[in-house]
Amino acid sequence: MQMEIRVPTLGESMSEATVGRWHKSVGETIAQDETLLELETDKITVEVPAPVSGTLVEIAAETGLTVEIGALLGRVEEGEGAIGGTAKPAVAAQAPAESISVKPAAAIPPRPPAPAAEAMALSPAVQKLIDENKIDPMQIAGTGKDGRILKGDVIAYLEAGQAPAPAAPPPSAAVAPASGPRPRADREERVRMTRLRQRIAERLKEAQNSAAILTTYNEVDMGQVMALRAEYRDDFERKHGVRLGFMSFFVKACVAALKEIPAVNGEIDGGDIVYKNYYDIGVAVGTPQGLVVPVVRDADQLSFADLEKSINDVGLRARDGKLALDELQGGTFSISNGGVYGSLMSSPILPTVPAAVRHSRHAQDPKAANGGR
Repeated sequence: MQMEIRVPTLGESMSEATVGRWHKSVGETIAQDETLLELETDKITVEVPAPVSGTLVEIAAETGLTVEIGALLGRVEEGEGAIGGTAKPAVAAQAPAESISVKPAAAIPPRPPAPAAEAMALSPAVQKLIDENKIDPMQIAGTGKDGRILKGDVIAYLEAGQAPAPAAPPPSAAVAPASGPRPRADREERVRMTRLRQRIAERLKEAQNSAAILTTYNEVDMGQVMALRAEYRDDFERKHGVRLGFMSFFVKACVAALKEIPAVNGEIDGGDIVYKNYYDIGVAVGTPQGLVVPVVRDADQLSFADLEKSINDVGLRARDGKLALDELQGGTFSISNGGVYGSLMSSPILPTVPAAVRHSRHAQDPKAANGGR
């Protein structure tokens, strides 16, 4: 029996992904839960496992294709089944970048009409999202019980481009298009960016045009911290199984400052300032795929040892692409240690979050803090 491989749910704020690398070719045998392919999203790389043991008989979505949630990726023949006649060959490894298939901007099929307005019972969160984006709820097809509109339905509607588009940002806010023919192209190498790198570039350039960014430098005497670390470093590592670095000191210092000045740990939501009485600290990590900011939850409740273990854990998994989506969302304050790259000072850029994502229940707060060294 053939089993279909489809794009899994990626997160409340994401509706599509790009097919990355296929780990298996048509005709290869696979074991249950073995990784078949990778999907690249704006935030993380998602591994898609085989649902059953058998043979990969079809690759329906080739590398580079943009696919939506639920789209067909391929088929697996359970057990010892032979390859069917409809199998499609895997993409040739030597195919040039220009030949990568990309999903065309096809017209979005019309949705079935939503129930009458008087029959709708909108939750406060849904009503707020509809009001803020000036959407007619009659145009949204609800997927809840009795056709009720859910928050995810509104976000999907916004992401599909059916709602009135917001005012276009200045041309410089977008990533510049390819420049076309280049006079010395024979001595250059062109590599297609991943979705993660594209989104990082877009968000950081957007921030330069839309966010008020201030950098201030202060000199701190780290002598006592360095002496304390040198005195207890060996005992600390023997007792806790992790090295005592500087990041735990930085996190503790940031938490103390946030408690002393609560506005820095807050955010503006409409006409309100939301003061957060919890301290979820994002720690910037540079990876081969790009910069990510995993979040250490309730950092104020963690000891130095727990902080070092948490930071090491998310750092290693970030570099291996093993972070879960919820580990990259919801940070209230972020730090970056540029000293590991040998830099003396740095000026971070505040990341921006699109409106539809900002209202998502799991959206990451658009905040960052100056890096420490």
